[in-house]
Amino acid sequence: MLKVYFKPNCATCRTALSLIKHNTDEELETIEYLVETPSPKEIKEILKMLGMKAEQLVRKKESLYKEKYEGKKLSETEWIKIMVKNPILIERPIVVKDGKAIIGRPVETVIDFVKR
Repeated sequence: MLKVYFKPNCATCRTALSLIKHNTDEELETIEYLVETPSPKEIKEILKMLGMKAEQLVRKKESLYKEKYEGKKLSETEWIKIMVKNPILIERPIVVKDGKAIIGRPVETVIDFVKR
């Protein structure tokens, strides 16, 4: 089963979902992460599957990041708490399959990932 964390009005997310639907018949679970915010535990699991640190999952182009967090040295736990409180800061889309995950940017990476 594929799981996709996405934002409905994000063009990249919509494109990724379309590519997934056209390139696999696998069951698909979609999660609007701004509505169903991942818990700290879920974010830790996603980070482990992505193989990255919490700060790497933060959207650096968001105005909230630039206004409040840019240049700050924060711990893993602090970044995770910030993402739970402000899910708009979570990079998107995140595609999860078979205990692995990718961030679907560039969106073409999604095709290779779902075909594995």
